[in-house]
Amino acid sequence: MADPGLRTRFFDHRLPPLYAGRHTITVEHTLSGDDRVGDDLLPQLNQAFEVRQPRLQLLPEDVAACYPLPGAQGEYGQLLPHITLNRPGFPWMYLLRGAAEGAPWLALLVFRAGELPEDPEAVGQVIVSTAAELAAGQAGDGGRPPTFDPPLYEDEKEMTVTSVLVPGPLFTALCPTTYELGMLAHIREGGPPDATRTVGTDPPPDENDLKAVLSSGRFPGDGGMHVAHMVSLDGFEDYLDGRTPPPDEGLRLISLHSWSFVSIDDGQLGFGELAQRLADDSNPLLRHHPLPETSEVPLAVDLLRQGGTVLPQNLESGEATVGFYRGPFTAAPAHPVPQGTGLRLESAGEGLVYVEELGLYDTGYAVAFSLGRGLALADSEFRSALLAYRKSARRAARRLVAFPELVSLGRQDATAVLGTRIVRGAFDRMLGENGSLAQALSRSGGAIRAGGARRSATRAAPEPLTAGRLRTAVADTSTRAVLAAAVRSQLDRIQQWLTRLTKLETVPFGHLVPDERFLPRDGLKFFHVDPQWIHAAVDGALSVGVGHALDADLNDLAREMRDIPQPVSGVLIRSEIVSHWPQTVFTAFAEDHVVEPMRQQIVGDDLMILLYAEVIDRFTLAESPQGLHFGLNDDSTELRSIVAPVGDAIGDFPPDGGGYGQFLRPGGHDVLDIEGRLAPALAECHEVDELSSAQFALQLVKAPLLQDFIRPTEGTL
Repeated sequence: MADPGLRTRFFDHRLPPLYAGRHTITVEHTLSGDDRVGDDLLPQLNQAFEVRQPRLQLLPEDVAACYPLPGAQGEYGQLLPHITLNRPGFPWMYLLRGAAEGAPWLALLVFRAGELPEDPEAVGQVIVSTAAELAAGQAGDGGRPPTFDPPLYEDEKEMTVTSVLVPGPLFTALCPTTYELGMLAHIREGGPPDATRTVGTDPPPDENDLKAVLSSGRFPGDGGMHVAHMVSLDGFEDYLDGRTPPPDEGLRLISLHSWSFVSIDDGQLGFGELAQRLADDSNPLLRHHPLPETSEVPLAVDLLRQGGTVLPQNLESGEATVGFYRGPFTAAPAHPVPQGTGLRLESAGEGLVYVEELGLYDTGYAVAFSLGRGLALADSEFRSALLAYRKSARRAARRLVAFPELVSLGRQDATAVLGTRIVRGAFDRMLGENGSLAQALSRSGGAIRAGGARRSATRAAPEPLTAGRLRTAVADTSTRAVLAAAVRSQLDRIQQWLTRLTKLETVPFGHLVPDERFLPRDGLKFFHVDPQWIHAAVDGALSVGVGHALDADLNDLAREMRDIPQPVSGVLIRSEIVSHWPQTVFTAFAEDHVVEPMRQQIVGDDLMILLYAEVIDRFTLAESPQGLHFGLNDDSTELRSIVAPVGDAIGDFPPDGGGYGQFLRPGGHDVLDIEGRLAPALAECHEVDELSSAQFALQLVKAPLLQDFIRPTEGTL
């Protein structure tokens, strides 16, 4: 079974012991009681100090995630963009003048194309200056800068800051009230699995899993570029809550973080609709569809059902006919192929399978052989490496046959000896200082005469080094192991190339899917991988430069497919999800465990291929797990309980089904009126006076979409 999901809890805020800014400690002395002597008091003491926190910059590592993803494209018209920070207390380090505790000093403002005068395309263009230049009004083309309180410190003046100019009326329309600032910020915890939690307990927050979340109160438009800016409101308190209208020149806000995204219009399909289209496919296997239920030629229908198609074929005789072709991707498992060096193709003709009942050829393996040979011929480096490998292997094989005692030395020792000149080495040892010739010459003449003539041993004439002896030696298991070790460096280069071929990385897509009708647009197809098709392609590649039977035997060393993992199943996806949602998470399962892909590659614009070393039976695709996100639906959304069991759905909101349009501010900017409309309506549904920011966030949660696919079972070919 899958592991239980992580628990998610929301908290209202993280208030600091002391807010950043100026503080004073006052010590006073008082006397009390009837028995006091005199009325003299110690003088009052005042000690001023300051608490400093970052207010001009945010480090990249402080940002955990943004939603929508930077550069993403999707239908975000019903979602509220948000940013997640790794520093849980950062939004509450400063207390805005006139705001209640719990209101952050930051706001996430979302702008559409054409709204920001310095960034009309909404691509994230900002003005870069020093903090001193910003405070002096010298950043960009105008705009009232913030009033820093306390004033800039000396070490802050030369710090680099980024700013945006927001027109006054636009700021008034988009900026949350101080009450809404508090409702749009909360702390999120992702804790241990619920299965480890004792029922009825509420463990303290895990400090390592706490993050701050800041949401926008504005929905993106239905189409076009958008840019989100997390801005500082410190120094602009006079323009909050409608106290004072912003100046006509606008406000120059410090942007601590920004990103852009594209919200597509309702006329285009979003992630959920595209995923549903994939799920609606009634034929999730890679083959022709539909197929006739009955036929006068049932075998032909069976070949099509297995994933074959009919293509023109030119025979060696010159005749033009048609034949069946089935690539490596099949709708059902192919028959198992026996292992052994004897099963190899020497030519494309050997791969033709004649279907007598139909009077046609099944050309799949023949095409695979020809393709592998063509790929090898087109790669000069592989050809050279293959010929060099065979040359080294033939030389090593001759030595092993000429000196059979080398096999008994073991792989490492025999490999070292094979790399030397054996006969010359023996001659050098005879002539050496302690060699047999030197020992004989060192004896006296009398000793030599007394020793007499030594009769040399009679040796049988060596067997001729025939091709048959070499082939027999190469077929021997012990000799084969030593031979493979001796040419390992050349063999590694060959197998690296064959590994890419085995993963079908170098195979043209037309050979994988021979008919475009197999994979229509908005289609997701399961398939098996035929290992014999891959073997045929490898045989074709290794057939280059074969001059005799020994070369073919030596190819078996390079064909050791046991050392090269092969894909056995896979998934093909043709959808705009591939091109428009690049962060989509694809997960495959075999029974109860996750299977990682051997190959995951985008082909063209909207096509993805995934290959696996196990037969998968389930596949899911999901939006990028950037945590939960927030929003409302057109008509209604789930109302979630704020009492135990917290988070359970307890009905629809709004109860009248009138949609969230009734909770927007006037003006057409798609900004939620949280303080005046939405928050009171939610509190009324829960029968409480007021919701906290954590309870408010719980009502707006929208989980990332996930679509599940089950592979249908199919018999063996």
